[in-house]
Amino acid sequence: MEFLSEYGYRWEIESGYRSIKRFMAAPTAKNFILRFFYFAFACLLYSIWRAVDLLVQVELMAEYEQSPIVTADNTPTLLKKQTGIG
Repeated sequence: MEFLSEYGYRWEIESGYRSIKRFMAAPTAKNFILRFFYFAFACLLYSIWRAVDLLVQVELMAEYEQSPIVTADNTPTLLKKQTGIG
């Protein structure tokens, strides 16, 4: 029965994958290398988002909750504002 409790982690994997898709460019290219780059870059942006959210939560609340304060939707805007790129 222990496998049933661990199966719940599957939901986190699926949620993470859906979140990564929010950072992806529209995959209209037929070139596999370019499509892979889009996915890898989206994974990088997703990781940055999660790291920023972790740092913000720890700074504001001194602990980390699973649900994000910084949303995936406003992260590209924040990155653009801070870096001037985009």
